[in-house]
Amino acid sequence: MANRRITYKTQGTCSQFIDVEVDDEGTLVDVNFIGGCNGNLQGICALVRGMKVEEIKQRLDGIRCGYKSTSCPDQLCRALDQVMEQK
Repeated sequence: MANRRITYKTQGTCSQFIDVEVDDEGTLVDVNFIGGCNGNLQGICALVRGMKVEEIKQRLDGIRCGYKSTSCPDQLCRALDQVMEQK
């Protein structure tokens, strides 16, 4: 089975898109944010690569950015939900 890959359109954040690739065992292979706070997002990407999707979601789901109801880490969780729905 091939890796699952999507480009997710973010909502409510400074970043505009997230490219996500997950292998068939549920491990994040690659992630890149387009737009947003470059240094912070590079750090998040470096930290979560190689982690299981469920662990990433446990750590990042629901994080808010200031007054916003979401954040780039929270939007990553939405992207991971979408990629995991692929068959």
